[in-house]
Amino acid sequence: MKQPDIVIIGSGIGGATVASALAGSGARIVILERGERLADTPETRSYRSIFVDGHFRPREMWREPDGTAFNPGNFYFVGGNSKLFGAVLLRYRAEDFTEMQHLGGVSPAWPFPYQELEPWYGKAERLFEVRGELGQDPTEPAHSTPYSHGPVPDEPAIARARAELKAQGLHPATLPLGVDIDAWLAGGRTPWDGFPNTGKGKRDAESAPLAVALKDPNIELVTSAHVETLEAGRGGRIEAVHYTHKGERKQLSPKLVILSAGAINSAAILLRSGDGKGIANRSDQVGRNFMNHNSSAMLAINPFRRNDSVYQKTLMLNDYYLTGGRCGLPLGNVQLLGKINGDILKANAPWYAPRFALDFMAGHAVDWYMMTEDLPHPESRIMVDGKGIIMQWRRSNMESLSGLEAKMRAHFKAAGYPIVLSRPFDKRTPSHQCGTVRMGNDPASAPLDPLCRAFDHQNLFVVDGGCLPTSAAVNPALTIAAQALRVADHIVSKELAA
Repeated sequence: MKQPDIVIIGSGIGGATVASALAGSGARIVILERGERLADTPETRSYRSIFVDGHFRPREMWREPDGTAFNPGNFYFVGGNSKLFGAVLLRYRAEDFTEMQHLGGVSPAWPFPYQELEPWYGKAERLFEVRGELGQDPTEPAHSTPYSHGPVPDEPAIARARAELKAQGLHPATLPLGVDIDAWLAGGRTPWDGFPNTGKGKRDAESAPLAVALKDPNIELVTSAHVETLEAGRGGRIEAVHYTHKGERKQLSPKLVILSAGAINSAAILLRSGDGKGIANRSDQVGRNFMNHNSSAMLAINPFRRNDSVYQKTLMLNDYYLTGGRCGLPLGNVQLLGKINGDILKANAPWYAPRFALDFMAGHAVDWYMMTEDLPHPESRIMVDGKGIIMQWRRSNMESLSGLEAKMRAHFKAAGYPIVLSRPFDKRTPSHQCGTVRMGNDPASAPLDPLCRAFDHQNLFVVDGGCLPTSAAVNPALTIAAQALRVADHIVSKELAA
């Protein structure tokens, strides 16, 4: 293989979006993806295969510091975790870029304000063909461009839920979604949240930015290419990318390396590099400040009213995003889950729970997702042991989650749902993993500068959820994409032009 100008490691939201913005630059680019394209099989629309059998989960185990092993919910396909994401493409709120006091501590300020990223948010929304509607959400940040597509419509049971919440003085708002609902339902009448995308119904990293990138003949995608380490030479430049391709060990020596393997694996690659001593880690922050949203599922059940929604996930509530907690402190975001069924409940219920009861509950529930900010902490971290990954997740700000649940339980009961049940998500669910290789202005406290360049290696960029300094309390995909476009613009105008 001829040596490329740029190697991008990973084809998820970060890597694919960077690649799309580098298309047409004239640079020779190779994207190394450890997975393969996700095949269109019956399992992709099967509740049981996905949520009970774990058909798409990886065949690997991670460990906790005490040695306890668990199977992570990260996915290795072209398009990364976005292949199964809920396609929610929300902007961080403007306040999320500032220092903010929470019940569990302080969320630090970003190295730049919302206004710096705002134009790139608009470009990302167009790239992912976001469906949405402005003017409904009191926390909505300024938009210089409108959505180019109208919203995915509420189903009847959800339109009713929207009216019930509005009647209580709340501000239910339409979720901005990367979903062509007609195309999605043509492939099967299921939700898209948690279901793999094998067509064009969901605008994930593969179907949106990667499709754009691969129109450029100078950009090549190599699948089953598992990157293990990066080699840094004298002067701090990354001189080689070492990877295994279908059992054969290989290396590339590009001019630039863009690491976009995801918050967990990007940190692991850096920590394994440098003869096992780690690279890009003068700050000792690589792998640290791991964040994974504090979240729970909440079922609002009316046993006398059936919810016959197919996809359900079109509504959010941010009335308690910036306030509502003790002393008026922030709580978080509420949004709908994709419609659950008895298989999903069975996967999380005691073995003796009767199936007919689970089916009845699922058929009479409106299913919600509570999400609050996980604050960065240096002891919440990813570590490596050879090729193994150790996750030490130090949860924070849990009082916000319990406070949000209490608020919404009262609202749902007032809306006519006498039974309200909730269950937290655990470490097996990748609830928007971020941190681990964060941006900052000071190389003593952050591995990356505000344009995602490693302070220690001038030809290394890290562009994925790992670069985010904070988790906020909304889905991070659009923020990752916006930052990826911003970084790519810098690379084209400054790095490739030099």
